[in-house]
Amino acid sequence: MKQLTIGILAHVDAGKTTLSEGILYASGKIGKPGRVDNKNTFLDTYELEKARGITIFSKQAVFEMGDLKITLLDTPGHVDFSAEMERTLRVLDYAILVISGADGVQGHTRTLWRLLSMYQIPVYLFY
Repeated sequence: MKQLTIGILAHVDAGKTTLSEGILYASGKIGKPGRVDNKNTFLDTYELEKARGITIFSKQAVFEMGDLKITLLDTPGHVDFSAEMERTLRVLDYAILVISGADGVQGHTRTLWRLLSMYQIPVYLFY
């Protein structure tokens, strides 16, 4: 079975966890997608994350699609937790860079793009 590790990255409040929930739901890993504002997401499990409505620690979920085993990493978007996000870059096969339609490209989005380029990680843009 082929294995892939995919990370979801973006600036804070761009929709990383919401996208992760949608992917996990579509894959059949979870029966119902959670919502950050309802504090019931599959990946934001710590009380502080639920209280603040942000991802603080990178989380992983593993699911299968056909003969492909995928490890999905949801990473923090807040600049204060950039080190937590950056440590995941070493293990990624691909990245999804989420750009908020409402906020557009932010300074942190540009930083993420430079890091992904530096680590030579193929990137899919999700706008």
